Amino acid sequence: MNKQAGSKNPVDSRAAELDTIAAVLPIDRRDELAELLTDQDIETLRHLVNEGMGENTLRALTSDLAYLQAWSLAATGSSLPWPAPETLLLKFVAHHLWQPEQREVDPQHGMPATVEQSLRDQGFLRTAGPHAPDTVRRRLASWSTLTKWRGLAGAFASPALKSAIRLAVRATPRPRKRKSAKAVTGDVLAQMLATCSTRSLRDIRDRAILMVAFASGGRRRSEIAGLRVEQITVEPPIETDSSPPLPSRAIHLGRTKTSGADQDEVVYLTGRPVEALNAWIDAAKIESGSVFRKVDRWGNVSKRALEPGAVNAIVKQRAEMAGFDSGEFSAHGLRSGYLTEAANRGIPLQEAMEQSRHRSVQQASSYYNSATRRSGRAARLL
Repeated sequence: MNKQAGSKNPVDSRAAELDTIAAVLPIDRRDELAELLTDQDIETLRHLVNEGMGENTLRALTSDLAYLQAWSLAATGSSLPWPAPETLLLKFVAHHLWQPEQREVDPQHGMPATVEQSLRDQGFLRTAGPHAPDTVRRRLASWSTLTKWRGLAGAFASPALKSAIRLAVRATPRPRKRKSAKAVTGDVLAQMLATCSTRSLRDIRDRAILMVAFASGGRRRSEIAGLRVEQITVEPPIETDSSPPLPSRAIHLGRTKTSGADQDEVVYLTGRPVEALNAWIDAAKIESGSVFRKVDRWGNVSKRALEPGAVNAIVKQRAEMAGFDSGEFSAHGLRSGYLTEAANRGIPLQEAMEQSRHRSVQQASSYYNSATRRSGRAARLL
């Protein structure tokens, strides 16, 4: 760890610095981060906050930095060197992309048992086996980004590193999985909403979460958890030919994962999702601040917002209550489900993307292509 001027404990000083950027960090692990990260790490994170980096991106960078520091300490006995030598990058790949079959004949293959146990004891490893290639690539990308932010050049583009990753992935092929194995399409969502039939506050809240997340274009769980009353504005009712005017609301997302720095993303809710949202806000007596909050076993509504992970847990719980395998669903299923349902109903891709706020036509169109192929003539030759 770096030396700190004065008599104050360096760990306490780093914890105090972390407090200044707590809003964009996993602050429940603040003390652990203060022990793990160096003074220069904290300064880099503060610099990124001041540069206006998005909250989700900064959380991911912080999480990856913490993991990398913990791995380096366990594997080498020292904090990460900046810039990292190519040998250390290759060691990282070897520790994380290995073949289970090879380990059976060579116990030294892959991550050493002492390193693995250290990471597991600290809560950085929860499952057995090699890491997913995408996870390794993301952590290397974060490592590279943090190196550049320090004004340094690393060996991340070296042919040896690229070759090591390519060979390791080829040796242990893994089928690519979606973030949610199954999409929460309209019929699935209807069955999940049916489990919110009683009038408890949790049922009212969960119904609003499911409907708002889906109808607003499949919002990310972090966007739903972080939604505030101040982001919601009342819009003129939508006139229809066959029913009374439908209530309408706009949700101002501000800067999102895929928007520009100064771009205010806006999505709209109409009809039943608005009614579900209003029912929750009225029942919970929420006038300002976080929209979706914790509800304890006695029905008391907290002043604290739900964690993004709680949104994921709600989706899984409601899926299980509806008779589905909860392991096949996650909060991301609402996002993929929105686009899949739009494709099934013949809504033009560009119109659906205006609501989902996908920037990549290629990514969004994959749901449309799957829906078309599944119901098209090519899949019904017999």
